[in-house]
Amino acid sequence: MWRVFAFLAVLAISGVAADDNRPLGDRTRQYLIDLLRLDTSNPPGNETRVADYLKQVADAHGISCDLVGNDPRRQNFIARLKGSGKGRPLLLMAHSDVAPAQRNQWTVDPFSGENRNGFIYGRGAQDDKSLLAAELAVFVEIKRRNIRLGRDLILLAEADEEGSNSGIERMLQHDYFQRIDAEFALNEGGYVTELKDGPKIFNVQTAEKIPTGIILVAKAANGPGRADNPVVHLVEAIEKLLHADQPVRLNQTTRRYFRELSKVPDYGWLDPIRRRLDDPNTMQSAANQIRAHDPSLDDMLRTTVIPTLLQAGINIREIPSTAEAQLDVRRMPAETKDEILARFRGIINDPAVEISFAPGQQMPATEPSAITTPLYHAMERAIGRMYPRDLVVPFMGRRGTDSSFLRARGMAVYGVPIFVRDTADGRGHGPDERISPKNLEDGAELLWQIVLETAGSN
Repeated sequence: MWRVFAFLAVLAISGVAADDNRPLGDRTRQYLIDLLRLDTSNPPGNETRVADYLKQVADAHGISCDLVGNDPRRQNFIARLKGSGKGRPLLLMAHSDVAPAQRNQWTVDPFSGENRNGFIYGRGAQDDKSLLAAELAVFVEIKRRNIRLGRDLILLAEADEEGSNSGIERMLQHDYFQRIDAEFALNEGGYVTELKDGPKIFNVQTAEKIPTGIILVAKAANGPGRADNPVVHLVEAIEKLLHADQPVRLNQTTRRYFRELSKVPDYGWLDPIRRRLDDPNTMQSAANQIRAHDPSLDDMLRTTVIPTLLQAGINIREIPSTAEAQLDVRRMPAETKDEILARFRGIINDPAVEISFAPGQQMPATEPSAITTPLYHAMERAIGRMYPRDLVVPFMGRRGTDSSFLRARGMAVYGVPIFVRDTADGRGHGPDERISPKNLEDGAELLWQIVLETAGSN
């Protein structure tokens, strides 16, 4: 039955095959609207709805493709355009699932793809169907124009990135890696920053912090009153973690990022401070100064802690026997889980509070992708042609992506900065998620230039 529903949903979408003469921007916009109308909220996912749509588009243009995966409702889509073999393949990837949408918080249907007030609305408009639409449009345009490639081009739409278990990890476990093995890949994670004064900043994600779930459980002993209240122990433990200065850790990406950013007029204040980050005697105080100016920059220097789930008691008049908190910890790639656990125990220093890891996937910690690869240099050249006055910098993402699993296999993966991150677009997982057509179309054109620069036959 679900297959029938998915097939009918695809047939109901307009503009799949009758788009041969559309400009790249128009094609990208239509693909995005079509994708937004396919509800792939995770859970449960139902990403096969997107995979079937992508296959219909690919089949209409004679592009070799396949659906893979063990769950028929959660298929991954893989397509390939053959090149001359002069270089190893370039992988374009994006995930087909989206975060759940609370409809009562939206002013439009989150799965309508509605165009209103100069924006395209829908869950996934930013994360991550806009990138998938642009990649698909570029793929089709290359095939339609019969452009010769110097290397194979692979398109992957993966399932279950937003869930508790990584879709790309399961693909690797089931030996699909040879289907997507490439010299390097473009994925989500990069973005463009527009400053009031100064250049645009094209942030190429070459590394990312590692999401690590931590559970704190406070238990009552035998004494009466406040001293034996697990809620009090838990609150005090959280307060200690939130206010502790975590150690500063630099890597090749963040060191370069801070150096380049300090050249921008809006960040002139950063230059004298960032020079003190390499000195063990001054790095903590320097990071604290940076935090006072811009907390988001400080997040790139050390492990961060955010309480997200709390549970204690069922009666306002009774002290509970236990209290629990779950923490969203984003650790630095150079830190191990055991280091984090040991440090947190020392900071809390309370035998009434137990610390453990939350269940679920653990992303691997990897070295940053190099900024000396042909793909990174191709991004610099393509962005330089289109935006000659602007700045390209390597960047470490504050949240994990599936790129880390491919980096662990030796693939250089980059979060491609093709879309401007603008507060007018709302949040990727928030209500009224949206993107402007101009942002989308400009991003598709930039992706087109990057792909041709990397995979073209010249």
